[in-house]
Order: sequence, then structure tokens, then C-alpha cells
Amino acid sequence: CVRYFPESELIGISQQKALLSTMDLNDSTSLAELMSRYVSTETGFGVPKDGWRICLAHEFKEKRKPFQARDVSLSNMIEHVSLGVRYLRWWYRKTQVEKKAPFIDMFRALPLRQIYGAPLGGIGGGSITRGWRGDFCRWQLNPGMYHYKTVIANQFTVCLRRGGQTVYQQVLSMDRPPTLQGWNWGYCGEYAFYHALYPRAWTVYHLPGQNVTLTCRQVSPVIPHDYKDSSLPVAVFVWDIENKNDYALDVSIMFTMVNGSGHKDDKSGGHWNEPFHLEKDGESVSGVLLHHQTPVNPYTLCIAAREKVIHQMAFSPKGTCSALWSDLMTDGRLDSPKDSSPPTQKGEEVAAALAVSCSVPANNHNSVEFSLAWDMPKITFGSRERIYVRRYTRYYGTKGDAAPSLSHYALTHYSKWEESIDEWQRPILQDGSLPAWYKSALFNELYFVVDGGTVWVELPEDADISGGLRPEDGGLPAQPDVVKEYGRFAYLEGQEYRMYNTYDVHFYASFALIMLWPKLALSVQYDIAGSVVQHDPTERLNLMNGRYSPVKTRGVVPHDIGDPDDEPWVRANAYMIHDTADWKDLNLKFVLQVYRDYYLTQDEQYLKDMWPICQTVMEVELKFDKDGDGLIENSGYADQTYDGWKVTGPSAYCGGLWLASVCMMCKMARVLKCESVYQRYRDILERGRAAFDKLLWNGKYYNYDSSGQSLSNSVMSDQCAGQWFLRASGLGEDDYQAFPKEKICSALKSVFDLNVMSFAGGQMGAVNGMRPEGVPDHSSVQSDEVWVGVVYGLAATMIHEGMIEEGMHTAEGCYRAVWERMGMAFQTPEAYCEKGIYRSLAYMRPLSIWAIQKLALSSLRNEGTS
Repeated sequence: CVRYFPESELIGISQQKALLSTMDLNDSTSLAELMSRYVSTETGFGVPKDGWRICLAHEFKEKRKPFQARDVSLSNMIEHVSLGVRYLRWWYRKTQVEKKAPFIDMFRALPLRQIYGAPLGGIGGGSITRGWRGDFCRWQLNPGMYHYKTVIANQFTVCLRRGGQTVYQQVLSMDRPPTLQGWNWGYCGEYAFYHALYPRAWTVYHLPGQNVTLTCRQVSPVIPHDYKDSSLPVAVFVWDIENKNDYALDVSIMFTMVNGSGHKDDKSGGHWNEPFHLEKDGESVSGVLLHHQTPVNPYTLCIAAREKVIHQMAFSPKGTCSALWSDLMTDGRLDSPKDSSPPTQKGEEVAAALAVSCSVPANNHNSVEFSLAWDMPKITFGSRERIYVRRYTRYYGTKGDAAPSLSHYALTHYSKWEESIDEWQRPILQDGSLPAWYKSALFNELYFVVDGGTVWVELPEDADISGGLRPEDGGLPAQPDVVKEYGRFAYLEGQEYRMYNTYDVHFYASFALIMLWPKLALSVQYDIAGSVVQHDPTERLNLMNGRYSPVKTRGVVPHDIGDPDDEPWVRANAYMIHDTADWKDLNLKFVLQVYRDYYLTQDEQYLKDMWPICQTVMEVELKFDKDGDGLIENSGYADQTYDGWKVTGPSAYCGGLWLASVCMMCKMARVLKCESVYQRYRDILERGRAAFDKLLWNGKYYNYDSSGQSLSNSVMSDQCAGQWFLRASGLGEDDYQAFPKEKICSALKSVFDLNVMSFAGGQMGAVNGMRPEGVPDHSSVQSDEVWVGVVYGLAATMIHEGMIEEGMHTAEGCYRAVWERMGMAFQTPEAYCEKGIYRSLAYMRPLSIWAIQKLALSSLRNEGTS
């Protein structure tokens, strides 16, 4: 028999059923709120039950503002006045002299726009976001650089004809723009809803008075363990048309697209459109190519369809544009010139239209399909020092002529993509023990793998990622097999925090990659490992302390691999707040990820390659064990993850990571049969465990730090991060136990009681720091924030320890706050406070939710099998 929840766990079967009933009630209540303005009874064609659903007419009541410099408290402002002055000077030089965007802009944070939906496209080829109201509104075609502009002419329009006469023609948009006034705008959003279950999304439009319902299904090729199709910059729109009349209708869908992204270079001149027709393997695809001829990173957009299409090669998206509207209304078709459009003049814009028609019998259904592709095969970053080629060029070439083939492949293979997506998602969606909010969060948070400024490039033939140290000297191969075969991968810390592969954040987010695209996770690890041995002696000002230090110190894991506005992979550590030599937790997080990744992949070559690098970084860490008690010490702001929260002496967070790392060094030494190394770290572990308990355990939880100062006994939500990684790696017990189970459970209970349930009525996740008396720790900017990705990791830790009810409740608070109340769908922030403020939209860390599903819940169920 299968016993999912052993008796030793803190929650029993009856409690679980009660919990699920409560969760189901919460799900129903939330759905009712987001759908409260929906007046139709239509449910759409093939729309799943689970996911994030919202009426197009919904308005979020809560309006939050971004954290900016003026939101720093007076006490923190006084303490960091020198930092503020240095940052202001640096910011001025960067923006006014160099004319570049700062990697973090404290004065021009992104305002909250509660409009975003599931992004389009595969991984690493650029991304285009279509909002939940149908707007094409967020663009990342140039690698890592975002452009937030709604291009109003990018629309779908429906035309209904009966008996040779047009009876209805409507732009499927609620907007009423000042341009294109010859079109019929102002669709009533109360008759439509959006439903997202990434990587797919559905928009259901009931056409008032027509007895017709349209369902637009958006499909992107984001498929776990697929390293070909998942790289393709393309998406498909399938329009299912339901005719519930007792007479037939002819239906046309028109897709219009501007040549560009709403950027000023749309008017730079030299852009042009051309028709194409491609027949291959008995399948024909036709459409329009929109060539965008910018001097840097030129690209081609492509709109296409499988059916016999009718197109308008070029129209100006200015003025009333009534000619195009009338052309469609006349007969449901468009005039289709065969020649290319002339290149635009400076100041001009050009757009294209594509229309597909079908007949829909009475009380029946039919469908039409469109694709949107973009081909930017070669890319340069901001400094333009090197040219990279994207991953998909391995299959489609680097000439910039791949858009027709990409479109053909997408339109003829999207059904196979959907089969793979269904096979992946079905076991989770059909699991009745999981609440609906969790299923939505699990899949929809994956948007960031595509929309995190992501780049996935081929490794050049002459590249050397080893940092110059060969295996025989304790280094890496110049081109490790996994990197050579699967390329290099990078994603931003956040759309507002513009640094690639920020390692302390990737520590949390990496669970999504190692579980779904493990070769990409290993590729990132090789890149980081190669940088450990590098040294960049260039002196740079550290904004926090005002001192100069080398950009990169040998033996230390870098904070990040670079800024896309500079030259990633060439110049690491774009982050310049602190001295890189002081970041103790980065080295530890490298060791923790190395063993976890080996545990999950069983890649022995990977472990052998990483072992000397692990020994190198641990030797650096051991220098901070100044009194020989087996525990490293911190000072100042040495924990990189919580770099705004002062720490003195050994701390719960960094000390816990250290003990977990020592534990994993013991395990790796045993696997690799390095007995002397095992004995050395075994001795360190024994001494370190005793010191950790003596200095930090207070009888209920681990103190924030060991300084004995007034705030040292704050309750840190992330104090058990080391135990989290041990449990996720199959360790944490017997010979590989770093923390007593009873103390971990007590600490987690304290966190749940104080950081979760005593904060915001227990409905917003866990605040980072809480005082034992039940009020948030306001000693720093970060201590009174909720970090969504940390909360998901905390929830996974609780579940690992059998606290299923507490873990799921903790994670649920974040999901409902972000996705249902704050209107931050597909832009989950790094942080928010109880009221008013959020920080850093569209952030990497919340990908940690995959630690719950794939590791915590799965491991519990395996343990409960008898």
C-alpha cells in the first residue's frame, strides 16, 4: 500500500483533508473575485480547470509603488549617508556621462503595470510578452535589455460574414486609442477572460449578440528535458471558433503586427516587409516577413499561417487606417500584393496584416492557426566586443533567413509540443492532494526561465571557459562536454536588477533548472567554476564602504557573470556594492549546488570536474574559522543574499550554509574515495556543530547572529537554508546530519508562528525578520520585507520536515498576495512589505517553488511508501 504521510509527521490524514477543504474554499473565493465582472456563461473551448484566470474587465484594487531611495527609513538613511552619496555620484556618471542604464536604478524604478501575461517563445532566443488583455506589451529582443511598450497596432480582429455580408467586425481589444480610429475598438471586456497555465494561455471572447465564442490558445515550446524545440523563438496562436447559431458563418481572423517593438528605432528607416510561401513535407505555410534593419542586432519578425492566407504587405500604423479596415469588411479578405514593400524612410513606421478565413457550420466548431516568430541569430551585448550565436541557430543557421522555416516548423509541430506539455503537467494537475492555487503557481512562475532576459548561446570553437587552469592543475577542461553540447545559459537576477546568473539568487532559482533542464543547470555551474580561478586586479570603488578592491578575487565565486549592457562572461561581478572577497555565502552555495546536482543527475564526470574547485573555495572559507571551532565568522554585510542586513560573528544563515557545505564535502569525499579529505571535514563538522549550537541556539530557534546585541535574537525566516539543501540532496540524517531534527522542527515552528502567522494576519507569507515579541525587525530595508523566493524555499523546508500544512499555508500567502491582490502576475517581485511597497519586479528567485514539488513533496511520498 502507499502511505503518503507517515504517522511521525506533524500532520495526519484527517488534518490534510481539512487543509485541502480550506484551500479549495480559498481557491473558489479568489476565482470569484478575479472573475466577478465576467457576465457570460461561456467557458471556452478546451480551457483547463487549473491555472490563473481573470476577467478582462477586472481592475485590481490594490495599487502598490516601487521601493525607491526616498523609502529608506531615516535611521537607515543616516547610517548609510556615505553610501547614498557614492551611489548618487556613480548614478550620475553612468546616466549622464556614459549615457547608459545603471544595473540597478534606485531613482527610476519600474512603475507597476498590472497587465502582463504569459510570455511568448522558447528559451534564450528573446521574448515578447502578450498581456492578459491581449496587448503586446513587453519586449526583450536585444539580450537582457527590456523595452516596456504596448504597440497598439499589434492586434487580432474578427470578421463574421453571413450570406456574403459582413455582420460583425471587431478589434479584440478593450482599448480606445487616439490612433487607428478607423477601426472598431472598445470590445467589452466583461464578455472575456484570460486563463494562464504556462507555457500555454487561453483567452475566451464571447461576441455579444452574435452567439459566437472565440478561444485563442497561445502555445510556446517550453518543454522539460528538450534542448532543441525549447530554444526556438516562436509561438503559435490557435483560434477555436464556436458557432452556436442555427446557420453557418464565414469567419476571418486578422493578425496585425508593426515592424518593430515600439522602440524609437522603429522610425529609424530602412525597415521593409515581404511575403513568403514555404512548402515542405506536404505542408504549406504563408505569411509576411518584417525585416527590422537596425545597425546592432537586426532581426526579422514573421507572422504566418498554414491555411491559404490573405495578407496586406504594408500599411502605416498611423492615422485612421480605415482603408485596411474597409478592405477586410468588404469580403473578409485583404488585397495581397506580391512584391516587397519599399524600405521605410526615417520617421516612418510600417506594419503588416495577415487574415485567415474559414467556414463554421451551424452549431459547430472550426479553427485557424497563426504563428509569430522572430529571428535574431547573432547577438552582441552592450560593449559590442564579441558576437554570439543563439542556441536555435544550431538547427536553423546564422544567416538571418530562418523565419519562414521556424514558422513552418511551429505550425506543423505545435500539436506535438502540446502532447509533451500535457504529459509533463498531467500528473500534477490530476493530483487531488494538491490545491489549485499551487498548481497555478508551480507552472506560471516558470515564465521567468524565458522572460528573465534569458540568453542561450552556442560555445564558440575557440572558447576556453576554464579560467586558464587545466584539470591536471586542479582546474577544468577548456570545453567541458556538457557546455560544448548544450551551450551557455544566462538569466538576469531580475528585469530591474540587470546582472546575469546572480549566484546567491540562482542558489534558490536553480531548482527549476536542475529538475527541468538539468544540462543548463550544469552548464551554469561550469561557467561559475571557471570563473573561480580567475583574478581581475582592476581596482574598483565599492559603494558600500568607499574602498577600492579588485573586481574579482581568485578562489572566490563571482556575484554574477556580468551586465548585458557591458560584456557578460568576459567581465563578471557587475554588482559593485561590496568587496567581492567578503562574500562568504557564495562559495558555500557553489559547494551545496555541486552535490545537489550530482545527487539528482548522477553525472560522475561533473562531480569529478567540480571536486577540485570545491576544495579550492572551501580552503578560502576556512580562513574565516579564526578561532578553530569549525565555524566561520561574519562581519559587516558579509552574507551576500542579505547584504543590507548587518551581521556580527557566526550567524544562523551563513553558519548553517557552512555546516551543510562541510557535510556535503564529507559525502563527496566518500563518493570519490578521498578518505583523508573525508576525515578532515568530518572533524570540522563535529566541532562546527557543537559551536553552532552553543553560539546560536536559544532553546526555540537559531538566533540571527551571535553578537549578543539587542537585535541578535531576531527570528530569521531563512535560518534553515542549509538544512533545506541537505534534505533536497538526500542528506541531513545519520552520518550526514548537520542539525538535530528536533531543533530544526522547533526553529521552523517558531518561524511559522512568528514570521508567518504574526505577520499580516498570516496571509502574506513569511517576513524575513521578526522580533520574538511578534513585531517585524525594522533594523534594515531587507529585514521587514517578504521575499517570495525565500518563502517558497522555506515552504519546501517545512514540507521536508513533515510540516506540510504549515509549508503550504506559508507558500499560499505569497501566491495570493502577488497574483490575486497586487496584480503582479508574470512579474513576481523579489520583495514586498506588508503595505504599499514592492521591490524589483520580475525576479529570478521565485523559481524556487520547484523545490516544493519535485523534491519536498516527492521525497515525502517516497518515504511513505510501504
